[in-house]
Amino acid sequence: MHIGLIGGIGPAATDLYYRGLVDAMKALDAELQMTIVHADAPTLVHNFEARQPAPQAEIFVRLTERLQAAGAEVVAITSIGGHFCMDEFWPLSPLPIIDFVEEMDNYLALKSFRKVGLLGTDTVMKTRFYGGIKSTKVLVPDPEEIDQIHRAYVDMALTARVTDEQRATVFEAGRALAAKGAEIILLGGTDLFLAFDGHQPGFDTLDCAQVHIDAIARMASNSS
Repeated sequence: MHIGLIGGIGPAATDLYYRGLVDAMKALDAELQMTIVHADAPTLVHNFEARQPAPQAEIFVRLTERLQAAGAEVVAITSIGGHFCMDEFWPLSPLPIIDFVEEMDNYLALKSFRKVGLLGTDTVMKTRFYGGIKSTKVLVPDPEEIDQIHRAYVDMALTARVTDEQRATVFEAGRALAAKGAEIILLGGTDLFLAFDGHQPGFDTLDCAQVHIDAIARMASNSS
């Protein structure tokens, strides 16, 4: 199956999905057919922070039409934050969507976690993955911490780099959630891997983007 990816938001996340899908398809002994289009990250951040899902959904529709013209049969967005406009995008998309939130809830339903912690953008944390996680209890940072984590994350996503201060911010938040009883911390921002790659934070993590990547690979290979 020909996969269409909406990338660019941000560049490190697109690279993560690209490399991840290459590896996952190799493990499945299947050929990867994929086209990637570029969405502008600053525009998405503006629409996200202005709480304007409709204009972003329209952008995704235009990009999906390009993917469809290139032969793509399904579409996926390489940004967890980019899923903030899914209610608007779903009815307009010319292609079926491999939805991150749906795949994440399906994955957690197979696990026995009683409580999980969540780090990501402010909206992802406040809404606990846009209200789509029904299979377990989701813990989030205290309200006064959420804005600090959000800003650190957005800066990472836009620059594809992480500073020691940004890493310390997300690590401290993760430790606080673990202390509240979270059995694992969900990395609910696609670019959060930048902070954790090669570092031991002192708590267990689950890279949610990898769950999405694996679901896309199964679809691409027509695996059950």
